[in-house]
Amino acid sequence: MGDVNSYLQSLVVTNPLRAPTLRSVIQALNLPQGSRGLDAGCGIGQQALLLAEAVGPGGHIAGLDLSPDFVSYAIGIADQSGLSERVSFREGDVFSLPFEHDMFDWAWSVDCIGYAPFDPLPALKELARVVKPGGSVIILFWSSQRLLPGYPLLEACLDATTPGIAPFVRGKAPELHSLRALGWFREVGLEEPTAHTFVGTVHAPLENDIQRALVSLLQMRWPNVQSELSPEDWVEYQRLCQPESPDFIVDLPDYYAFFTYSMFQGKAAK
Repeated sequence: MGDVNSYLQSLVVTNPLRAPTLRSVIQALNLPQGSRGLDAGCGIGQQALLLAEAVGPGGHIAGLDLSPDFVSYAIGIADQSGLSERVSFREGDVFSLPFEHDMFDWAWSVDCIGYAPFDPLPALKELARVVKPGGSVIILFWSSQRLLPGYPLLEACLDATTPGIAPFVRGKAPELHSLRALGWFREVGLEEPTAHTFVGTVHAPLENDIQRALVSLLQMRWPNVQSELSPEDWVEYQRLCQPESPDFIVDLPDYYAFFTYSMFQGKAAK
């Protein structure tokens, strides 16, 4: 329970960093007004609310997540947002969606399908199953970041650790890496697959909520890496990435960072 609550709070705190980029993704999708969509692996419901805004008063978003704690939180923020009539949340597994065939105009999943150790194809097939013919299936991944400006060698070492290459894992087939998702779409019969990457940027001076988000992100991105770093890199990591350090990198007056989300989209066969 402690791990679930800790991760939930990390999602809350980092949302101000991610939300503008995800809004850009949703805007680029140009989702039909009044459409019915699925947010599979909806987490704590933050993106479901963005999707509900995008489809307008006549639309509806069904959010699904395995975690009862996440679902409960999502219901709460939907009530607070005034969008509760446009969204609904329930517990469920993306590998066995509790919905009939062709129920949705489109389906979306962020930071869920393709994450280790699960094979992405069964879940992607499920999304295709519940989408009407010609409807879109959309998946997104956090695909890169540069958070330590001026320290590319240290960041490269951190990115090569087990947490750094997540959601990929050592020994996994290259075809199952998230950036090979165009092949997944073709394999499950989704048509006209496309890919696009969206960039989020931040720079000093930082608003308080963005600074808190970056602190949380640094803790989430490279946890428990000491055993995989050289002693020198571990000392440098602690110096630059710990908020209590006088050299905490986020406090730099010229701090700049970016991250990317990669989107893959295809259409259910007609």
